[in-house]
Amino acid sequence: MHNDNIVSIIMPCYNARQYITEAIDSVIRQTYVNWELIIVDDCSNDDSDEVIRSYCKKDQRIKYYKTEYPSGGATTPRNLAIQNAQGRFIAFLDSDDIWLPTKLEQQLKLFSDEKTAIVYSNYEKISEKGERHNRIILAPQETSYKKLLKGNSIACLTAVYDAKKVGKVYIQKNGHEDYVLWLSILKRGFIAQNTNSVTALYRIKQKSLSGNKLRAAKWTWNIYRNVEKLNIIMSLYYFFNYFVRSGFKFFK
Repeated sequence: MHNDNIVSIIMPCYNARQYITEAIDSVIRQTYVNWELIIVDDCSNDDSDEVIRSYCKKDQRIKYYKTEYPSGGATTPRNLAIQNAQGRFIAFLDSDDIWLPTKLEQQLKLFSDEKTAIVYSNYEKISEKGERHNRIILAPQETSYKKLLKGNSIACLTAVYDAKKVGKVYIQKNGHEDYVLWLSILKRGFIAQNTNSVTALYRIKQKSLSGNKLRAAKWTWNIYRNVEKLNIIMSLYYFFNYFVRSGFKFFK
């Protein structure tokens, strides 16, 4: 049974020693204090586990799990964390990103109506070293299933979903797994709301600067055709909108 006052924060980890202290500290600094941080180590071969365990000793809200074998991605660690989550609200933060202090406090206020199942925010891109240059990514004030098909406007590090309304929703092993998750929730008739504020910092690491845009496009097309089962005309319509939006986010 979920606890209505707790936010369960899902954090996958793999060889994250360089950044994970900043990520964990950003959770500890939250002005909303009723949370649990569930960190799942995907069999790191650095000393990430020692760092995590040291935090667990200092704060009982921080919990450590480890996968049985290296899964090679975030899906298995995230699902293991969701499985063990005790809170009503499920939030996501990767081990190299950062939350700003009032993130959860701002977001939980927006779940009061029955239709809102996801709350998200704007975010800021930062350099690999954590430098801020006001690279703000703005998201729509509100989104629905059909609006979201035009492109994923819900950044995973900003998102929280309400498990009391939708149940525990697990990650499907698919390209753009977070996008599929949001679509699966909003497809039921729920909406997602934006706090219209910047609540998180997304780290752009050097190795990800030349991310495979062609692969991302193929993943998106696969979602339209094989996950959402859209016909070819609707797929082309939404894919055009996705292409325009993704180009804007890339150059920001």
